[in-house]
Amino acid sequence: MTDTRRRVKVYTLNEDRQWDDRGTGHVSSAYVERLKGMSLLVRAESDGSLLLESKINPNTAYQKQQDTLIVWSEAENYDLALSFQEKAGCDEIWEKICQVQGKDPSVDITQELIDESEEERFDDMSSPGLELPPCELSRLEEVAELVASSLPSPLRREKLALALENEGYIRKLLELFRVCEDLENREGLHHLYDIIKGIFLLNRTALFEVMFSEECIMDVIGCLEFDPSLPQPRRHREFLTTTARFKEVIPISDPELRQKIHQTYRVQYIQDMVLPTPSVFEENMLSTLHSFIFFNKVEIVGMLQDDEKFLTELFAQLTDEATDDDKRHELVNFLKEFCAFSQTLQPQNRDAFFKTLSNMGILPALEVILGMDDVQVRGAATDIFSYLVEYNPSMVREFVMQESQQNDDDILLINLIIEHMICDTDPELGGAVQLMGLLRTLVDPENMLATANKTEKTEFLSFFYKHCMHVLSAPLLANTTEEKPSKDDFQTCQLLALIVELLTFCVEHHTYHIKNYIINKDILRRVLVLTASQHAFLALCALRFMRKIIGLKDEFYNRYIMRNFLFEPVVKAFLNNGSRYNLINSAIIEMFEYVRVEDVKSLTAHIIENYWKGLEDVDYVQTFKGLKLRYEQQRERQDNPKLDSMRSILRNHRFRRDARTLEDEEEMWFNTDEEDLEDGEAVVPPSDKMKSDEDLMDPISKFMERKKLKDSEEKEVLTGKASLSGRQSPSFKLSFSSSPKASLSSPPTASLHPGSPGSPSSPGTGARSSPPTAAVTTKGGLVGLVDYPDDDDEEDEDEEDADSKEESPPLSKKSKLSS
Repeated sequence: MTDTRRRVKVYTLNEDRQWDDRGTGHVSSAYVERLKGMSLLVRAESDGSLLLESKINPNTAYQKQQDTLIVWSEAENYDLALSFQEKAGCDEIWEKICQVQGKDPSVDITQELIDESEEERFDDMSSPGLELPPCELSRLEEVAELVASSLPSPLRREKLALALENEGYIRKLLELFRVCEDLENREGLHHLYDIIKGIFLLNRTALFEVMFSEECIMDVIGCLEFDPSLPQPRRHREFLTTTARFKEVIPISDPELRQKIHQTYRVQYIQDMVLPTPSVFEENMLSTLHSFIFFNKVEIVGMLQDDEKFLTELFAQLTDEATDDDKRHELVNFLKEFCAFSQTLQPQNRDAFFKTLSNMGILPALEVILGMDDVQVRGAATDIFSYLVEYNPSMVREFVMQESQQNDDDILLINLIIEHMICDTDPELGGAVQLMGLLRTLVDPENMLATANKTEKTEFLSFFYKHCMHVLSAPLLANTTEEKPSKDDFQTCQLLALIVELLTFCVEHHTYHIKNYIINKDILRRVLVLTASQHAFLALCALRFMRKIIGLKDEFYNRYIMRNFLFEPVVKAFLNNGSRYNLINSAIIEMFEYVRVEDVKSLTAHIIENYWKGLEDVDYVQTFKGLKLRYEQQRERQDNPKLDSMRSILRNHRFRRDARTLEDEEEMWFNTDEEDLEDGEAVVPPSDKMKSDEDLMDPISKFMERKKLKDSEEKEVLTGKASLSGRQSPSFKLSFSSSPKASLSSPPTASLHPGSPGSPSSPGTGARSSPPTAAVTTKGGLVGLVDYPDDDDEEDEDEEDADSKEESPPLSKKSKLSS
């Protein structure tokens, strides 16, 4: 198959006119011998089985919708649909279908006329218009059949719509509806239902304007009450006239605006409640109805926005303390609906809309409303606030920074939002989740502006951490004063989880502000108390918070963690979890694994020196043994900086000598002062077959004496630290291979015993001693071979990079030069 496979879902329409998902797979088109034609094939992505094999029939009407959907009918009652993941895939298959049917791929439906012969099509083209039967009770069935037969053909739909417009036919049909209802003619009412529903599907604005006029709309709704498929008619008109009440919170003087509001509400009701759910084929036929409602809302918002007297009165009553609670509730709900309507506006019109609200003082008004006790009013005010934050967070930030210069922290708008979040009475904290999302938007640096004279990020974050962060973290600090959370009920844990998630967001997106706050307030210690919660989701939030901090690899954070032994609650949680294989177990292991893989030296040493006894028995993962290995390698480099340096030199092929220099080097080796071997690594050249072991032992014994002397001098320098740590001088064991062919590439091993944890050079013990300077000493002077214990990785890389640039002289030659 040459066609690219595309990911799709296969749907079939069931008897209830609902779409059933038949599975997900990859679609292709290919010639199928059994079907004798090009076919659509869908193979399941799970097991490769065939989900669909459908021949592309030249006469089948295929329809493309919403750029990613292709629908068609295989048989009279068997509709199929392919929903594509990508538009490109849909376009490719659509082109293949159009190619088989000989159609232009730019069309959205491949067959315009269904069940019509060429002769009928020619008659339609040549006839001047469609003649409607007389609008009489006895001819209703004939009218219904005419409407139904015209719907599949765009040309016939056009002619039917023109005939309905020109003859004022809709008003005549509605007069018949009143007659049928008076006579209780159920058959006629059912025909009228089909006719009116068909007129909706004609998708003509001119017809909608007639149907939705003040004198016609209630009769249109009445026709749609008598669905033939229902045993009893609906009571939509009763609901609209008795149950639904229009409330004017502020009197509307403009009659055109009043009429437009009534019309929009009723048409929206028809779309949402009265008309049956359209099938996939009918969905595009109601696009004009959607547009009608959309433009009505735009007009309403524009007319209200232009009425300055109306908006002034609205905000005055909202903030007036004398306004009673019921009235204020209605005012806030109106403002909420007003903002919801604004979502239909174009971007430039929406800019003007929110600018008008801002000038009218919507934010100070919201501040007053949020300070009230009525929960419903506060909920509506929160929804309005969310519209403002989502549209223009900078406007909200600017307002709160300005008011902070005049008001106390307690009544700041952001602090009111935080308090409502903390005091949410909903057991599921639905309101708190919404408010937390708004706070996250406000503190997100990604949507903050930066100009030449003003940096919003710096100003706002400084304001937030000074005036608001203590309010946000108050529940966390109050609940974590001991080793376990003082309150561990579900609702409290939900709230604390939200707070910790926001703090985690701050760690990721803010720099020194959150770092100073965490370290000064000891926030991480408090958060880690939550690992002892009985609710796993809260313990995981706390672990995510610490993991985010460790992931920054910031030594300020690392020193704070080590100084306060903040891995202790994590290790406790890990050990308390036991052998259970769950999220907590995996999250903690992943944290330690990150420290090992990233080779965070300070944390590695801290973990092994303080918690190794509790972790050494964990053998179902190699994480902790790997950490121990990292630690030992690190200590070895710190104890013997020149050892690592010498090994890297020996590993590097730069120092491979040719045979001519071996004798000179051998002579130099044994004549060199014993200080050259200070790092305790014995290197035996290949020519050692010419020397006996007795010849070798004399300089080695001298070396060991000098080594002991040097160790005693170091002890005198580090008396205080050495006495505290009780660290012993490393002992060296030199062994020589019995094979005469020991080479430079495989030097004899030097085993050493690192000091006990807490030794002066160990990380995590507070003050650190400065790294020793290593040098190769000869009889004649000092060769500057300097090495630092923590730079071993860079040293390896530097030596490898330098390899291609220049060749350094062999170590023995350097010794000769200096001697």
